[in-house]
Amino acid sequence: MGPPSSSGFYVSRAVALLLAGLAAALLLALAVLAALYGHCARVLPSELHHRGVPDTEPSPPRTQEELPPTPKPGPTQELEVAATPRNWRPPGPWDQLRLPPWLVPLHYELELWPLLRPDELSVPALRFTGRVNITVRCAAATARLLLHSFFLDCESAEVRGPLSPDTGDATVGHVRVDEVWFALDMQYMVLELGEALQPGSRYELQLSFSGPVYQNTREGLFLNLYTDQGERRALLASQLEPTFARNVFPCFDEPALKATFNITIIHHPGYVALSNMPKLGQSEREDVNGSKWTVTTFYTTPHMPTYLAAFAVCDYEYVSRTERGKEIRIWARKDAIAGGNADFALNITGPIFSFLEDLFNISYPLPKTDIIALPTFDNRAMENWGLLIFDESLLLLQPNDKLTEKKTVISYIVSHEIGHQWFGNLVTMNWWNNIWLNEGFASYFEFGVINYFNPKLPRNEIFFSNILHGILREDHALVSRAVSMKVDNFTETNEINELFDQFTYNKGASLARMLSSFLNEKIFISALKSYLETFSYSNAEQDDLWRHFQMAVDEQSKVLLPATVKSIMDSWTHQSGFPVITLNASTGIMKQEPFYLGRVKNQSLLTHNDTWIVPILWMKNGTTQSLVWLDKSSKVFPEMQVSDSDHDWVILNLNMTGYYRVNYDQLGWKRLNRQLEKDPKAIPVIHRLQLVDDAFSLSKNDYIEIETALDLTKYLAEEDEIIVWHAVLLNLVTRDLIFEGKNHHIYPLLKKYLLKRLIPIWNTYLTIIHENVAALQDDYLALISLDKVFGTACWLGLEDCLQLSRELFRNWMNHPENEIPYPIKNVILCYGIALGNDKEWDFLLNIYNNTTKEEERIQLAYALGCSKEPWILNRYMEYAITTSPLTFNETNIIEVVAGSEVGRYIAKDFLINNWQAVSERYGTQSLMTLVYVIGRTISTDLQITELQQFCSNMLEEHQRLTVHAKLQTIKNENLKNKKRSVRIAAWLRKNT
Repeated sequence: MGPPSSSGFYVSRAVALLLAGLAAALLLALAVLAALYGHCARVLPSELHHRGVPDTEPSPPRTQEELPPTPKPGPTQELEVAATPRNWRPPGPWDQLRLPPWLVPLHYELELWPLLRPDELSVPALRFTGRVNITVRCAAATARLLLHSFFLDCESAEVRGPLSPDTGDATVGHVRVDEVWFALDMQYMVLELGEALQPGSRYELQLSFSGPVYQNTREGLFLNLYTDQGERRALLASQLEPTFARNVFPCFDEPALKATFNITIIHHPGYVALSNMPKLGQSEREDVNGSKWTVTTFYTTPHMPTYLAAFAVCDYEYVSRTERGKEIRIWARKDAIAGGNADFALNITGPIFSFLEDLFNISYPLPKTDIIALPTFDNRAMENWGLLIFDESLLLLQPNDKLTEKKTVISYIVSHEIGHQWFGNLVTMNWWNNIWLNEGFASYFEFGVINYFNPKLPRNEIFFSNILHGILREDHALVSRAVSMKVDNFTETNEINELFDQFTYNKGASLARMLSSFLNEKIFISALKSYLETFSYSNAEQDDLWRHFQMAVDEQSKVLLPATVKSIMDSWTHQSGFPVITLNASTGIMKQEPFYLGRVKNQSLLTHNDTWIVPILWMKNGTTQSLVWLDKSSKVFPEMQVSDSDHDWVILNLNMTGYYRVNYDQLGWKRLNRQLEKDPKAIPVIHRLQLVDDAFSLSKNDYIEIETALDLTKYLAEEDEIIVWHAVLLNLVTRDLIFEGKNHHIYPLLKKYLLKRLIPIWNTYLTIIHENVAALQDDYLALISLDKVFGTACWLGLEDCLQLSRELFRNWMNHPENEIPYPIKNVILCYGIALGNDKEWDFLLNIYNNTTKEEERIQLAYALGCSKEPWILNRYMEYAITTSPLTFNETNIIEVVAGSEVGRYIAKDFLINNWQAVSERYGTQSLMTLVYVIGRTISTDLQITELQQFCSNMLEEHQRLTVHAKLQTIKNENLKNKKRSVRIAAWLRKNT
C-alpha cells in the first residue's frame, strides 16, 4: 500500500487552549500570507506545517465579495504551502470524500520527468518532477478550487483565464492565486484565489510539482528492479486505479470527471517511454547539469477518467502483430522475448479483441495496444486504455508451463482486461460504488471469450471452480456487503480500495451470468450493445444498465418477467448474501430464506427481512423444464412434485446459473441419492458438483443433517470426473482434519471408506502420469484437481502414492532434468521430504537457495516444512531467524512448520524459547497468527488459558485481548466440529 492518509498532527487540550488564545495573531498572519503570490514554496511531506484558522460554519464556494482586499504581489514573492489538520480548520468541502461540482475538467496537458538513469539504480529516494495544465469549465462561481493531490510537492500554481474560444483558447488574463494548502485526510489540494471564477467560462490551471517514485508498493508511479541478460536493471510503471492518479499529478481524480490527455514523458535516452496513445514525436532536452534527456510526446487520448492514464519507462523489447489494421505489442524482459515467452499472449490478444468487437458491434477506439509484463506487479493486471499492465507471471508462458493451468489462466486474465476496454474504459461507472459494472461484467465475459475459442472446455464446471465455489463460501446475509452500495456509505478513500474484492468480481460475474440465463443470450447481448453505444466515452449508473435491459425485454414477447429488470436485479445487488431455496418434493412447496453461517432457528431474531426475486431453472428426471419464478417467501409449484416412483427426481438451479443454494426435503434428497447410486451419469457433471457442494455447505451451517450430505458420497466408486472428486475431498478432508492428522478418531474410518472408492480414479490418473503425462496439458479441471486427489491418497496412506512420491523425488535428485510433473509437484515434494531424511532435506534446501522465482521458492519453503524429524524442523526454524533477511523471506517459516501435524508441537516450544527473535524477524503481528495456528485444535477453556500464559510475555495488552477473543471463537468452532465428527464417525462405521 502507498502512504497512509493522514489528518495531520494532534495536540493536547492545553496546547489547543493556548492556540485558541492566539487566534487574533493567527488571523493577522493569514492577512499577511494572503498578500503573498508567485511560486508555491517546495515543501516535502515530512516538512508540512499547519495553519490555524478559527472555527466557522461550513463554507460555500468563495466569491469575490467575500475576499478581503489584497495588495498585488511582486514577481518574487512566494506562497505558503501548508497541510491543515481537520481539528484546526473550518468545516468545508475538503472534509467530504467527493469533489464539489464547481469545476469540470476538459483536458490535461501532462508532462512527467522521472529521474531514473540506467547507471544509478540504487538511488534510495528516486523522485520525479512534472507539470500539468488542466483546462476546466467553471460550473459554479467560486474563488476556492479543490482538486486531488497526495504526497506531491507543489512547486508553482497559476490560474489563467477566462479562455477565449474565438482565439483558439488564448488566455485573456489570469486569476491571482493567494494560497495553496493541503487537506491530507481527503487528499485535496486547495487553491485560494484572489477573485471568483465565472460560471460558463473556461480556465487553465497550471501546476508544477514533484513527488516520490514508490519502491515498496505498486501504486502511483513505482519502480521495479529486476535482472535481464545477466544485468541488474530497473523500470518505472504506473498503477492509478482507483485513487492513485493523485499520487502522480494533481487532478480531478473521480471516474465521472473524464477528460482528454496530452502526455509527455521525459526520460533517459537508454529507455523507451510508453503511454496510452502512440508516440507522436521525440526531441531532446538538457537538464541543469548538461545531461541530455529524451522527450517523448504522445497523441491525444479519448475522453477517459484519470485512473486509466498509464506510463511506463523501460529497457524492454517487444513482439508485435497487427489485428484489423491496429498494432498489438507485448513488451517484456529481453530474455523473455528471446525465449518466446510472450508469443502465446500475443497470439490470443488480437482474436479476443476481434471477437468482442464483433459481439458488441463497437470497434476498439484506440489505434494501438501495448501490453507490458512487469517483473513485479503483485500478481495482478490493469486494463489501462492502450497500455495494459500485467504481472509477468500472468502473461508470459514458460516452456515448463505446459503441464500447469498457466495457459488457461493467461487466457482468462487477458480476456478479462480486454473486456474492460468496453466495460470500464469506454463506459465507466459514475462512481466507485458501482465498480461491479466494470469488474463483474469483465469477469463474466472471460468465460464467453474462452469458450468461443475453446468450445470443448466445460464452461459451467470451470465457472463453478473459478468463481462460484469461492464466493458462495464467503457470502452470507449478516456480514458480507451488497454488490452495489450507496454513495453515502463511503467516508474515507481507503474504503474505495476495499471494494476490489471477490464480491465485486465474483458475485458481480455470477449475477451477470444469472441475468443472461433467465433472459437468454440474444436479449442479453442486445441490451449490452444498446447500453455501450449510448454511454460510450461517458458514465453510467446501475439503473442505466437496467433501463437498457428493460428496453430489450420490451421489444420482444418470448421472455416474460414477473417484474421489471430493475426490481429483479436490485433484489440481488442492493442486499447482502443470497437465499437458500428449499423444495418440498412431496408437496411442490418452494420457499426461500437468507443463508447464514450457522442457521438461526428463530428467524425473528434476525433483521434480514428482504426476499429475492429468484429465477428457477430446473430439470425433472434429466429433462429441462420451463423457467419459473419465486418472487415471494414461498410458493406452490405442483409440477415439481415427485410421484411414488423411485425414478422420479428433481434438481433446481439448472447449470448452477442462479446465485443461490438449493435444499430439498428428505424425499427429494433420497430420490437424488438413489439416482446417483443407480446411474450417476443421468445427472450432469455440474449437478453432481452442485449436489455435493450445496449439501456439505448446508449441513455445516445447520440447514440439513450431515448424514444427508454423506449419503451422496456412497456412489463415488462410479465417479470418474476428477472435479467432482475434488469437491468431495475439499469438504471431507478438511485442513483441520489434516492438521490433527492420524490422531483423529475419524482417520481409520475415513481411510477405509474413501480408499475403496478412490482407487478407480487414482489408477486412471496414475496411468496418465506414468505413460502420457503430456495429455494433461489441455485438461484444466484435472490440472486444478490432481493436487488434492493425490495429496489425499498419500495422506490416507495409499502405498502406491507413497511409493510414487519416493520414486519421483529420488529420480529428480539423481537426474535433475527429470522434473516432477507439475500438477502433483506439491504432493511429491512434501512426501519426498516426509518419507526421507536429512539428505533429501538438504538437497531441497540447496534447490531453494538457487531459485529466484518467488512462486517456486514459496512452494519449496512449504515442502521443507513437511519433514517428520523434529531436529530438522528445529534447524529449519533456526535458519529462518538467523540467516539473511533475504533468505526465507517469501513466507513465515515458523507458520509453515506450525501448520504441519508434527511441527505444531515443535513450533510452540521453539516460539517459547525464541519469541523475541521471531518477533524481530517477522513482526509482532506474526506472533498472534502463530498463536492461532498453534491453537487450531483447542476445545477447552483450560487450553485457552495455557495458550494465553504461553503468549502473555510476547504480546501487548490489546493484542492479548484480541487473541483471547479469537481463541474463544476457535474453541466454539472446534466444539461444533467435534460434535459433527462424532456423527461422521458413526455414519462411517455404519457404511464401511
